[in-house]
Amino acid sequence: MQIEINWDVTYACPLRCVHCYSESGRRPARQLSHAELLETADALVAMKPRSVTFGGGEPLLVPGILEVAERISRAGVEVAMYTGGWPLVPDTARELVRVFDRVNVSVDGATAAVHDRIRGRRGSFARAVRALELLDGAAATDRPFMFGLDCVLVQSNLHELDEVCILARRFPRLSSVWFGAAVPSGLASRPAFAERELLTDEQLRMLTSRDTLARLRALAPAGVRVATTDNRMLQMHPDTMARFDFSMMQVEPDGQVRAMPIYEGTVGNVRTDPPDVLWERSVARWKDPFVTAALSTADTMVQWAAATRRIDERFGSAEVRARIARRPEFGAAPVEVSR
Repeated sequence: MQIEINWDVTYACPLRCVHCYSESGRRPARQLSHAELLETADALVAMKPRSVTFGGGEPLLVPGILEVAERISRAGVEVAMYTGGWPLVPDTARELVRVFDRVNVSVDGATAAVHDRIRGRRGSFARAVRALELLDGAAATDRPFMFGLDCVLVQSNLHELDEVCILARRFPRLSSVWFGAAVPSGLASRPAFAERELLTDEQLRMLTSRDTLARLRALAPAGVRVATTDNRMLQMHPDTMARFDFSMMQVEPDGQVRAMPIYEGTVGNVRTDPPDVLWERSVARWKDPFVTAALSTADTMVQWAAATRRIDERFGSAEVRARIARRPEFGAAPVEVSR
């Protein structure tokens, strides 16, 4: 089985998203040196994955990230990136088109008022739109390259669903618009956030209905792929895991591997442990009685968030538990990142 690897190459970030799964920008970056990044890239290639997706944090903040990605690409592995777009400049956009197969820019609203509030920094909407414009201009090349708009949906931006598709008309070479419900991971697992911002069952049904998808596709430019998801696969509910193959591996900045992508708790390091051992340990965690008991009754998003908190407390390290204890309550006045 070929796996898909998500590698959060840094926890450094210029934004402070209210739902941040990795709590980036609020914790040590844990970023490797350039030589260590190349060594880790080689370790990932040795796993023969279908793809490696760079995330974070903000991967564009990592010096030499293009060389690291190119190392993986030259081995015949598809490389992708998720970015908030804040640091993107024209020269880097051209290099992304040259090296990457796909780049997705996170846009969590169709207006600056909505997007910037969710992303925690004034000007982040303008930077994300500018990033899409730069990629659109750089994509005029014979090399196969796709770039998309990725929108995480919460209560605060659900009303702009249609307008995000209309926004996509501004980028003639755009490949996709992807709408995914926020999952209760990291800061999005906090009780108040779960109650006030995670989508309800009714909203999830609306999001994934045929009527909604047809409407969004009609609003988006012709030829742009539009998709919606409730992201329930990431819950890793025991019944789901029994029916479907799950082939995703989440790698933290320093090479540590999470047993389950959206939950705390690692099972080793790609730089020191054999891939088959890491996978066996991961599968064992999915089947752990504590995990299956926590997830078996997690039907609603709020229940899922409660299960996340139980799993994170049980399998997270002492450092992780201390970080969880320091999380601010959702709803406190946000502190905007200084310019």
